[in-house]
Formats: sequence, structure tokens, C-alpha cells
Amino acid sequence: MKNILNNINKALDHRIRLGIMSILIVNEYADFKTLKELLGATDGNLASHSKALEKVEFIRVEKQFIGRKPNTRYYATKLGKMEFKKHVEALEKLLKR
Repeated sequence: MKNILNNINKALDHRIRLGIMSILIVNEYADFKTLKELLGATDGNLASHSKALEKVEFIRVEKQFIGRKPNTRYYATKLGKMEFKKHVEALEKLLKR
């Protein structure tokens, strides 16, 4: 029998990272302020978890200025979408056992 935990992704094992990916899966992108508000995260917490997801190439970060204000946008990558889907399917299988 195949181990049902094989597709549980360690990069998605924190609620903030799972939340970031969940938001990016259903939206084209989200900016830092939106993610912070939706997840109830601090600046530092969101920054560290987004960096962890960027490091494994699950998200892409785009920084720009709108007027004189910095704006950071996050996008789910193709790899990130695929790994998120596998992670959710593995959790569903685990819950059905």
C-alpha cells in the first residue's frame, strides 16, 4: 500500500503558507497588504513565509512602485499550483481513512 503521507508537502505545513497558497490559487495575484489582512499575519511573519514559498518556487514575487508607494505582488507558479493540488488531495485522502 502506498504511503498516504507521501504527497503532504513540508513547504505547506504552516497555516500562513497554506493560506498564502489558497489565496493565490483562486486569484491571479494578491498584494502584501491584502495577504496580511486576509491572513491576520504580521509584516515579519508574512515576509518570512512568503520567502519560504518563493525559495521552493511555489510563488513568484513582483515588486513595483505605484506612484511613490512600494507594492509587492505575489503570484502562484505552475509548480506551486501543482504541488498545492497534490497536497490538498493527500489531506483529503488522509481524512477519508
